[in-house]
Amino acid sequence: MTESPALPALWPAPIASGAVDATVTVPGSKSVTNRGLVLAALSSEPGWLRRPLRSRDTLLMAEALRTMGVGIEETPCSNAATSPSVAPVDGGEAWRVIPAGLHGPATVDVGNAGTVMRFLPPVAALATGPIRFDGDPRSYERPLGGVINALRALGARIDDGERGALPMTVYGTGALDGGPVRIDASSSSQFVSALLLSAPRFNQGVEVRHVGAALPSLPHIRMTVDMLRSVGAQVDTPEAGGEPNVWRVTPGALLGRDLVVEPDLSNAQPFLAAALVTGGRVTIPDWPEHTTQPGDALREIFTEMGGSCELTEHGLTFTGSGRIHGIDVDLSEVGELTPGIAAVAALADSPSTLRGVAHLRLHETDRLAALTKEINELGGDVTETEDGLHIRPRALHGGIFHTYEDHRLATAAAVIGLAVKGVQVENVATTGKTLPDFPSMWETMLSPAATPARRG
Repeated sequence: MTESPALPALWPAPIASGAVDATVTVPGSKSVTNRGLVLAALSSEPGWLRRPLRSRDTLLMAEALRTMGVGIEETPCSNAATSPSVAPVDGGEAWRVIPAGLHGPATVDVGNAGTVMRFLPPVAALATGPIRFDGDPRSYERPLGGVINALRALGARIDDGERGALPMTVYGTGALDGGPVRIDASSSSQFVSALLLSAPRFNQGVEVRHVGAALPSLPHIRMTVDMLRSVGAQVDTPEAGGEPNVWRVTPGALLGRDLVVEPDLSNAQPFLAAALVTGGRVTIPDWPEHTTQPGDALREIFTEMGGSCELTEHGLTFTGSGRIHGIDVDLSEVGELTPGIAAVAALADSPSTLRGVAHLRLHETDRLAALTKEINELGGDVTETEDGLHIRPRALHGGIFHTYEDHRLATAAAVIGLAVKGVQVENVATTGKTLPDFPSMWETMLSPAATPARRG
């Protein structure tokens, strides 16, 4: 991948000169890529990830697994042999994952990636030797105690200085007993996914029982379960008639597989929002007909806010009507979409209430406080509630939109900048966490030559 040019500290968000009409190819899903890497690393045979997302979070995951002994080779898809049972995939990268004996000593840099800091401690417990986890300053503040306490209950030895957070060291012994464990995952569904992903390698598997308030982001747990089953794991879930808030994984070998990573539907959000804000049209190729990605909810949410969509074999085409309506919506299962929805709601013709997302205070930054402050400093009227935001649209003006090193704050600012002249996005480079080259993708979408003309 070629190195992107340096981005300015304050990026002038382009204002739309008219209705957008573009096709935007969105890179692979971060959630699928990082889950796929973990499962491939724990499998009994090599596997492929095709069209993986190559971003800061996924490169941190790949490098962390390499430090523990896993082989990960990168090659163009065209040079990669394809499994006879999987249709060939043209273009893009492919990562060959070669499982090996997990071992330390090693140091894992988690950056500020929730999937890395939470999915890999159970993997480290299966290694031999000490694995130290460290990361960005914000990573020290993000919830991790649920994973640490659960691993200890399952037989792991962890030194976290009694902080329940990073930095910490996992002293792996090459195996973990596993068995039943109670966990409060109300602050992050990743606590549950972290235990489930490694559970087939635990001696007794695992029975994870959530005992706290309502779980956020349930689609991500469903994604974990589906991906486990796809590599041969036996998983019992509440949706399959099991006990509520209980997931059971049976011990057993995982199969190497050939996984084609879906486009990241949550990262498609700002581009779909552009169609809504400008009254234009955007097509996202390869949008899956069936998926566990939370971003699929955008079809319904943005339609209710004033657009329409059509899903065909070629992808999803979303068309704005030229008007944006406010919305009252529970986003508890799709909280990561909140910043982009808030940005659109700030430009709507009626108020919006976004509910069920108190857990966003514990994400890359306190997203609720950040959205309230930044939109209001552009002249908006946003009030933080106990579990979300209330947004009353007002005429906005230009100014600096701070991102707090949060990729979704940066893309939300770009959406507002489509309709508000003079918005400057501080540290737009933070979008590289999950969406490399976002600024150039954004400017290309807005270019009159973005796609061949389709009207007339």
